[in-house]
Amino acid sequence: MQNSPQEDCSMERANTSLARTKSEQLAETVEAAFKSPMNNDGVSEGGSGGTLSGKSSKRLTTAASPGRTTSGGNKNTHIRKSRSAQMKFELDDVNSGAALSRASSASLGFSFSFTGFNMPPDEIADSMPFSDDDIPEDLEAGMRKQKFQTEPSLPIYLKFRDVTYKVIIKGMTSTEEKDILNGISGSVDPGEVLALMGPSGSGKTTLLNLLGGRLNQPTVGGSITYNDGPYSKFLKSRIGFVTQDDILFPHLTVKETLTYAALLRLPKTLTKQQKQKRAMDVIYELGLERCQDTVIGGSFVRGVSGGERKRVCIGNEIIINPSILFLDEPTSGLDSTTALKTVQLLQDMAEGGKTVVTTIHQPSSRLFHKFDKLILLGKGSLLYFGKSSEAMLYFSSIGCNPLIAMNPAEFLLDLANGNINDVSVPSELDDKVQIVNSDAGKRNGKPSPAVVHEYLVEAYETRVAVKEKKKLMVPIPLDEEVKAKVSSLKRQWGASWWQQYTILFCRGIKERRHDYFSWLRITQVLSTAIILGLLWWNSDTNSLKGLQDQAGLLFFIAVFWGFFPVFTAIFTFPQERAMLSKERAADMYRLSAYFLARTTSDLPLDLVLPVLFLLVVYFMAGLRMSAAPFFLTMLTVFLSIIAAQGLGLAIGATLMDLKRATTLASVTVMTFMLAGGYFVKRVPVFVSWIRYLSFNYHTYKLLLKVQYKHMTPVLNGMRIDSGLTEVSALVAMVFGYRLLAYISLRRMKLCAQ
Repeated sequence: MQNSPQEDCSMERANTSLARTKSEQLAETVEAAFKSPMNNDGVSEGGSGGTLSGKSSKRLTTAASPGRTTSGGNKNTHIRKSRSAQMKFELDDVNSGAALSRASSASLGFSFSFTGFNMPPDEIADSMPFSDDDIPEDLEAGMRKQKFQTEPSLPIYLKFRDVTYKVIIKGMTSTEEKDILNGISGSVDPGEVLALMGPSGSGKTTLLNLLGGRLNQPTVGGSITYNDGPYSKFLKSRIGFVTQDDILFPHLTVKETLTYAALLRLPKTLTKQQKQKRAMDVIYELGLERCQDTVIGGSFVRGVSGGERKRVCIGNEIIINPSILFLDEPTSGLDSTTALKTVQLLQDMAEGGKTVVTTIHQPSSRLFHKFDKLILLGKGSLLYFGKSSEAMLYFSSIGCNPLIAMNPAEFLLDLANGNINDVSVPSELDDKVQIVNSDAGKRNGKPSPAVVHEYLVEAYETRVAVKEKKKLMVPIPLDEEVKAKVSSLKRQWGASWWQQYTILFCRGIKERRHDYFSWLRITQVLSTAIILGLLWWNSDTNSLKGLQDQAGLLFFIAVFWGFFPVFTAIFTFPQERAMLSKERAADMYRLSAYFLARTTSDLPLDLVLPVLFLLVVYFMAGLRMSAAPFFLTMLTVFLSIIAAQGLGLAIGATLMDLKRATTLASVTVMTFMLAGGYFVKRVPVFVSWIRYLSFNYHTYKLLLKVQYKHMTPVLNGMRIDSGLTEVSALVAMVFGYRLLAYISLRRMKLCAQ
């Protein structure tokens, strides 16, 4: 029996009404859940006397993401995903009005109320949209990770007023001062993210270095306070500083890098196991668990991706739970999704009561709206300071409006560059240009960049600067006891001197074993040994001429193992200067512990190849076949290597420039070789002292003594004596050159304590 058209229409209207009623109920449920109170992440430090500001606006997309689960477990993940899919499916179908039957079948097929499925009370709570405490899903790692731990830390309020910085440019006949920063003022509180924006060369990185205590020059002006107090050594252990360049050891894995950082930087009160656990926690918090056993990599070593390397750099700093975190362009070179996740991480840290300051270069619109405060710089001058959400309103108030829809960050950077294409020209600026000189002041009918910059600086000074400087005078809401902690002059080392030495020793061996045992180096040493063995194959020692030929081999051994270590050690400190400066600025270890660990960790690696070399040459050339001469020869070569290595360390640490160090080392080694006693038998008196500084000379005399003392007292004009003088001279070189290298490092400005 068929229904009449009137009946069909009435049934269709009834079904439509039913579907609308259900969709409206679902929409009301979602809206009510979004309006429900969310978990507030603002942290109030116990005993600090101040309440830290939390985020008032939560991201609804994060809260309602179906890829989350509660901290209590993930057994209801499938139910929540199905319900979220059901809600989205039904709302889309009903609103389109094109597939009523599909909407009804979807409701009948997926709705638990229609199928008669009754949810337990504990799962009803899980069916609500998810709060900010749910665990986000790391899409890049493909695994779920815990939300970043917002651990309590010492609150630090950062204020800076009228900060100026100049550099002195020295010319041939005169010196010139160049202004880098001109009276920059601002503040950032715990729980806030301050972004420093501006075009290249505007002074962003310089300002960040000044705020982070990385620049201490007499040309710095103004005041920078931390909890209303000056910068102190105590703050080194409370500040995290992520540089723009990823300064990491390329041959260490992600896990090893963060573990060594934890062992060196975390407080002494924690055990080794607790520090290692903290490193693993950071790995999971940053979504690095997939690549934790992958080497960092570098220019010539394949390793982790750029985004993962940047997260490792951030992990190196957040592992100490810093009170202030400074970052220099953390999103440079990253894709938009990875950059968004990085900034979201910074926002999560700020919600835990930390102060975050970062420079940013051309952020996307999504990134721009995640910052709490904004500083816009142009040619070292302050163009805007205030809430990032009010930046567009401020520039609109002075007559600068975008004529087309554009990213707010692009609009602000255009203004900072003086580019007002697609920007409305303020009437005041237009009138000013016309009054001065329309021909000189305008380009293509627009004000020049210099005129625009002058107008923006003047507008900020007259409208905003005075009010903001008055805010800086308001005392911070902290007890005097908390303020006094920041002013403490006592450093806080994360490990004892011996622990620092052992950790750095192990790290040095792991990092450099790849270079020392590379096939290129092994091939170089073994091929040289084989060639020498073939040239001096079973050399004759029964005649004077045979002894003289064999003495030539001994001199070459002395020269080769003097030349080789010098040019290896020269690169030590210049190549690690950036890493040394970074870690010393954070007070990770004492310079003495680093120096001793760095020099001694090379010894086991430096002494392996000489053993292989002597095993080949000694027996092929037919040198003295006895155990004592063999081991004495080996000890002599070892002593020569250590002395030559000390010379290379001293040259590298003194000059800190590879080109100059290589040039000086070449001249020095050549001089020592010529004065070694083999080429010139009678050296003029006024330069004869040079041979006593030559480790080649002393090594050559010791090798002659070991091989021929029982045969002849003089050979090739060299008197063979007891050898005590030569040993004493080499030992003095071992310690003397290293002492010079240590003093040179101590005098470095970046490493000064």
